[in-house]
Amino acid sequence: MIDLRRLQVLRAVHQHGTVTDAASALHLTPSAVSQQIQALSKDLQVVLLERDGRRVRLTQAAHALLRHADVLYAQWEEATAELAGYGRGTGGLVRMSAFPTALTALLVPAALSIQQEDPAIRVEMSEAESSECFDLLLGDRIDIAVVVPLPGSPTPMDQRFDQQPLADDPQDLIVPEGHRLADRGPIELAEAATEAFIAAPGSIDQHQLILAACQAAGFSPHIVHRAQEWNAILSLVAHGFGVSLLPRLAPVPLGVPVVRVPLRGSPIPVRRLVTCIRKGSHGQPAVARGLAALRRAAASRSDINALAAG
Repeated sequence: MIDLRRLQVLRAVHQHGTVTDAASALHLTPSAVSQQIQALSKDLQVVLLERDGRRVRLTQAAHALLRHADVLYAQWEEATAELAGYGRGTGGLVRMSAFPTALTALLVPAALSIQQEDPAIRVEMSEAESSECFDLLLGDRIDIAVVVPLPGSPTPMDQRFDQQPLADDPQDLIVPEGHRLADRGPIELAEAATEAFIAAPGSIDQHQLILAACQAAGFSPHIVHRAQEWNAILSLVAHGFGVSLLPRLAPVPLGVPVVRVPLRGSPIPVRRLVTCIRKGSHGQPAVARGLAALRRAAASRSDINALAAG
């Protein structure tokens, strides 16, 4: 009999490459990860990890087991979804996570909608960057994530997840009042190629989006300042320290002396928002309610382009 929790630990080692990194993603100690895999090896009577110098690597038996892991997990999620219809009715718990602007603009309205329609469903929300959400899903710490697909993220073909398009969030150029581009109307991003840019730290989704948008426009941005919070970025722009890109979902507080400049051209910079759940969990009543509420929240925003799920 396979303990799916131990199998999940093996999946994490495979995904992250080392016991230490897997332990960090799972919020366990490295020794606990090693013990879980040793117990799984004992259960199956095969060696799953072997020494490779100072590191460890997965054996052929481990890779063979992992080929079945995605199917096992998806079937377990489907079984859980079917059983959820017995005894609990339409109640239950749905845990949702997203990066800050999506949490504010989409998760909060979705949660309010769920509570109004079915008070028996409890909603828990948390803030996390897209790169964290996949580990949170695999660790069964959340049920739904709203993420931005980025280089290195699990692809739509990854059998561990069910990813569906939610919305395209346009990016505007933000400049201080009185800037040469402030009153130009829609412009090409290339017109800002000589400007100093303010970007987020490299670990934040928006940093990679700024790099990709500028490269698509034919230039590499001259990044002078870095800040994570939108209030800090807006303050730097307002005081003339540079320009930046601001997603349409991110509001500009009243009184902040900056101007949103819409962008035109092909492609127009956008960030694609995607819902992500564990494969097979879409049939759970609370998860289904959560996904439907997120789609309604996206469709209610006239400033973004809501997308139909595939």
